[in-house]
Amino acid sequence: MLKLNKKLLTGLLTAATCLTVGTSVSAQDAQINLKSVDGSASLQGNLIEFVDGFYTIDTDLGRFRVSAARMTCEGDACPTIIASDANVIFAGSDTIGLGLMPLLLTGFANTQGAEIDVRNGTQAGEVIADVIGDEGFGDKIGQYLISSKTSSAAFTALADKSATIGMASRRITRDEARILKTAGAGSMVSADSERVIAVDSIVVIVHPSNPVSRISFEQLAAIYSGEISNWNQIGGSDQVIAPFTRSENSATRGTFERAIFAQSRGKIGSSIESVGTNNDMAAAVNADQGGIGYVGFAFQRGAKPLNLTNTCGITVSPTTFSAKTEEYPMGQRMYLYNRTDNLPTEASDFLAYAQSQDADGVIAKSGFIDLGVERLSQNFTGNRMQEIINNTSDQFELGLMRELLVEMLQWERLSTTLRFKSGSSRLDRKAENDVKRLIDYLESLPLGAEVAVVGFTDSDGAFEANRGLSINRSAEAAKAIQALAAGRLSNVKFVSKGFGELSPAACNTSGAGKAINRRVEVWVRTPS
Repeated sequence: MLKLNKKLLTGLLTAATCLTVGTSVSAQDAQINLKSVDGSASLQGNLIEFVDGFYTIDTDLGRFRVSAARMTCEGDACPTIIASDANVIFAGSDTIGLGLMPLLLTGFANTQGAEIDVRNGTQAGEVIADVIGDEGFGDKIGQYLISSKTSSAAFTALADKSATIGMASRRITRDEARILKTAGAGSMVSADSERVIAVDSIVVIVHPSNPVSRISFEQLAAIYSGEISNWNQIGGSDQVIAPFTRSENSATRGTFERAIFAQSRGKIGSSIESVGTNNDMAAAVNADQGGIGYVGFAFQRGAKPLNLTNTCGITVSPTTFSAKTEEYPMGQRMYLYNRTDNLPTEASDFLAYAQSQDADGVIAKSGFIDLGVERLSQNFTGNRMQEIINNTSDQFELGLMRELLVEMLQWERLSTTLRFKSGSSRLDRKAENDVKRLIDYLESLPLGAEVAVVGFTDSDGAFEANRGLSINRSAEAAKAIQALAAGRLSNVKFVSKGFGELSPAACNTSGAGKAINRRVEVWVRTPS
């Protein structure tokens, strides 16, 4: 296929290259598709070689030599090209690379008195950001390259040192961590290598005209396995369901598939149409009245989000609050990873910024969910209250539930939620970072404010033992908060409470659900 006009062709063939490749790449009979960066022209054919920044490609109309500076390349045979003067190279998740990183880099540059000039790179999903000094009026002082593919690609690129920072919408696996440690990268799960910069929710979306407002995991599993094919089977209109999914190596697909098939251990049907990115998914669903798909929180783009009901009947809405508390059933953390054996100063400074409160506004602006503290009133209209009321008929437990309900009505809950390993009272690393933000928030409360640190557990073990564990956890958490505050919180009074396995936020039938339920919540009330 060939789509070129004469003027554009002349420009493409004579343009001087601004990029170089680390090693020469050649391929025989390898199909690629070259597209101009403005989308107005394309060339399809076999890649003969890539040398000195030029593609040589055989097409139906003959052989062409085209500058990489003007084209993006699609296809397995595309060579790996890096910007010749990139100070920091990001590689990995397209969820982070396309949706978050350009704005995050812009915010970072602003803190350095510079501006970012963003342009498309030569590869699909590649963005180049030039750093311009003197608030955009000076010389170029640096460059960042963002290569957006999959989370798995982040760890491959870190292993071969083709990337400085890896972007992942899932945590590194043990095998990936071992490979990198063997390659001399250090411990990838240490505080120096692994950073959570945001959280995300995988939102199930449908066409805006669809009357369905919530869906269960069982229904999703039946749709994606082909058992349910019409919306009228789950309370909707008489409309054929058109499900869309992501490619098999997508971390977002992995999270979605594990969630909906947790009970049946099934798989997404091979006939389900796959799309490339979150943006592609939203576009496909918005274009089909029977469409259903799943995207990161930032990529809904006018599609209708559905509330999710898990296997034990708890319904949760895809809100920023449920994402920050990590009680939304298909949530995921956004990670940045780096090797510790060779980290440039520019990369180190950026990583510090990405975890700071200065980055919260930029993360929220991009549509993602930052780690800032959010405050929410607790009342009888929420799903949680109904779940508490309907959860048991045991008279002793009902008495404690009434106590819990009365308490909840007197306090507002903060999104800061601290979690623990099974049987442990020690905070995980993300919780330690969350506590620092919490202290800043509590310090801003008026004199006389009260803070309740409230513990909950999973359902493993005896009820009274769990209640005692929850009280211990809340007391330990309160001590940890005050110790880290080092006298800064004289304006507030702390109390500790524990309610054991009451008010589960997730099902206690899986390890993941139990982990969500092993938590300490933070409630506040201020003098009227």
